[in-house]
Amino acid sequence: MIPAASAPAASADAPELAALHAVAFPPAEQWGAEAIRVLLGLPGGFGLLRPGVGFVLARVAADEAEILTLAVVPAARRQGHGEALLAGAMAAAVARGAGAMFLEVSEQNEAARALYAAAGFAEAGRRRGYYPDGSDALVLKRGLLGPTDSDLRG
Repeated sequence: MIPAASAPAASADAPELAALHAVAFPPAEQWGAEAIRVLLGLPGGFGLLRPGVGFVLARVAADEAEILTLAVVPAARRQGHGEALLAGAMAAAVARGAGAMFLEVSEQNEAARALYAAAGFAEAGRRRGYYPDGSDALVLKRGLLGPTDSDLRG
């Protein structure tokens, strides 16, 4: 069962976010509590947390937003948590004035690519050999303020 809503993430949540990230990602891609604390403290930085399940970190600069990471623990995957976190991040980005959102995803991460495609993201670029395993990062983009996005405005 999916928890009712995601809660805003704060710097005090950094240890929990780091623990979730450690379960959701391979060792070479895991982020520590201090890195997460720094990202949450960036101008325009924000996060959403589903305790024990996952979180998303993002930031808004000018009229563009970027998903920095989206983590869902393996036991909670394919239950709508990633979709809910992504939708929450898009809504929060719109509320902060963003008209487009970007993110990077490994070309090998088929589950995440399917999530992002279903949410309307399309490939806007590629970073060759970006990830520690040598895989390319696909740079994806989605407009946030089009006529079909009224649901994101709250």
